[in-house]
Amino acid sequence: MLFFADCWNDEIRDQCIEEWDAFLSQHNGQSNLPNASANDGEFQLINKMPGVSSLSIGALFCHCQDVPGKAVKSTCMRKLWDSSASVAARAATLKPVPNTLQIGSVTIAPATVLAPMAGVTDTVFRRFIRNLGGCGLIMTEFTSADGVLRARDKKAKRYLHFYEDEHPISAQLFGSDPRVMAEAARMVEGLGFDLVDLNLGCPAKKVVKCNGGSGLLRDLPAIGRIFEAVRAAVKIPFTVKFRAGWNDDEIVCVELARMVESCGLGAVALHARTRDQGYSGQARWEWIAAVKDAVKIPVIGNGDIRTPQDACAMVTQTGCDAVMIGRTAPSNPWIFRQIQQYCEAMGEGVVPSRAKALEFLAAPDGAAESCTLSDLFASGTAEATPFPSVPARSGGNGSASEASVRRDGQSYDEPSEADRYQMIRTYFQMLIEEELPDAVGKMKQFASWFTHGVPGGAGLRKSIYESKSAVEILGKVEEFFEDTPSKRTLASLAE
Repeated sequence: MLFFADCWNDEIRDQCIEEWDAFLSQHNGQSNLPNASANDGEFQLINKMPGVSSLSIGALFCHCQDVPGKAVKSTCMRKLWDSSASVAARAATLKPVPNTLQIGSVTIAPATVLAPMAGVTDTVFRRFIRNLGGCGLIMTEFTSADGVLRARDKKAKRYLHFYEDEHPISAQLFGSDPRVMAEAARMVEGLGFDLVDLNLGCPAKKVVKCNGGSGLLRDLPAIGRIFEAVRAAVKIPFTVKFRAGWNDDEIVCVELARMVESCGLGAVALHARTRDQGYSGQARWEWIAAVKDAVKIPVIGNGDIRTPQDACAMVTQTGCDAVMIGRTAPSNPWIFRQIQQYCEAMGEGVVPSRAKALEFLAAPDGAAESCTLSDLFASGTAEATPFPSVPARSGGNGSASEASVRRDGQSYDEPSEADRYQMIRTYFQMLIEEELPDAVGKMKQFASWFTHGVPGGAGLRKSIYESKSAVEILGKVEEFFEDTPSKRTLASLAE
């Protein structure tokens, strides 16, 4: 359920939900009453969402008032999903993520994008996500344009290494010199990338102090010179990813988006936070909506998409043409696939009623062709297929009871423990085969994300952190998943 700007705790949230439901019942479900309030003004509607003509409970500017001991928070668009039986009814106006996005000559299908992330989106992780399905465009780690031009910069070359099964793929560059940026973009085009992207969002101090990343947001004329130089240098689509501004007092996203369009770039991606925010606080989706209203080129929304419902809520509330997902992807690599399943279940753009959702979930398993994770990765395909189940293994970890499941009324699959095992093993094996110099470090980094929610996962993470080699880490994973969940739970309790 989409709700208030800040929910301080579950008790307050649940109370708000109950009281708001009661208020809607009194008004026959209509939530587009100007300045309507409930329960003596404890919360109040103050505006409609930009770009949403028919107001629903999920498309509101809301604020909370008179909460004992809590300061009133600033108003902003926010989404929090309730897991109750009435979710489908409340979300009846949600729009699905578009099936396709066209940027110049490049077709992105579906309209979902893996965000560029330093230390994460190398070729192994990109192919890992691509082969799971549901992701329309993948992007490299952000790469220094100066580094691209230095013949001996091995790191830049590694960042720009990709395989044929990664198309469509975009290379993201950062820098402040128009000439250097243009030459680096030419090299990217020559390497076979489908798009080139300019990073104006990185908040890291070491990048900002060189006037790169979000550091350029305070110098729009300099950005304009880079736009013109790169656009003239390449024929492939040129895009840009930026933040809303330096801080709340220097919001430039609309002005910058108009500049992007006037300079002939193909699309914009907005991370709806300021540089000062870093990755904290809430993404301000209303900024995405404002950019969408200001330009005709495609707008890609980014920030706080953690579930399929969030992705559809962003599209509904902002009108954006695609969604970009960053930090959620390493902790939930299935997110793109889940979004695709959720949108397919929406049919003609409306979340199914609870009865239809249950009918959909009751369909026999054989209604669609299935495949194993091993088959999926071996095929190299990114086509939509049912969420894969893992064949039974010794120890009972692949039993039918542990296959991917859907919660009551949910229209997308949650990974089982057997799925997680196969994911971890596949990703680690891919790292070993790629012979990356930091494979062991990446295994340790991703272990904490991939084992989230697995009984006894803390023990596996500890053993992985203590391991000295990639082969030893892979052995620890095999040993861990050979034990039954009940054994591991008992072991963790005994520690």
